[in-house]
Amino acid sequence: MNKVPMTVEGAEALREELERLKKVDRPRIVQAIAEAREHGDLKENAEYHAAREQQGFCEGRIQEIEGKLASAQVIDISQIPAGDKVIFGTTVDIINLDTDDTVTYKIVGDDEADVKSNKISVNSPIARGLVGKEVGDVVVIRTPGGEVEYEIDDVRHV
Repeated sequence: MNKVPMTVEGAEALREELERLKKVDRPRIVQAIAEAREHGDLKENAEYHAAREQQGFCEGRIQEIEGKLASAQVIDISQIPAGDKVIFGTTVDIINLDTDDTVTYKIVGDDEADVKSNKISVNSPIARGLVGKEVGDVVVIRTPGGEVEYEIDDVRHV
């Protein structure tokens, strides 16, 4: 089985969601199904069908999270000696050489990626172009709008 890289924060977020699904959502849904059953005829009982649908989504998400955690390779970037090389889990400041704009990204696993929080997947084109490079290197990233040159300004193990 292939191991999927994940940060400590990402693994913890999945564990918290799993805990909530098992200890809060699942019992609530079971209670809703029990209450809907008491109303009689199940064929025409919209509450029952809605609760059963919720149960299906909940159980599916529980299985999905358990599978992700089972195949996760949790990487604690704080345990890796700091250096100037871009690796999984590092926070990188890059400068767009055309516009002089500086952007900061944290390179994370696929499930943790959130562009609004400046967390990009290790499999994204930008991260693939940055991984393995060092501070001062210029990288060319192919984007839908064409090729863009970035200079790596800083790498932090945060």
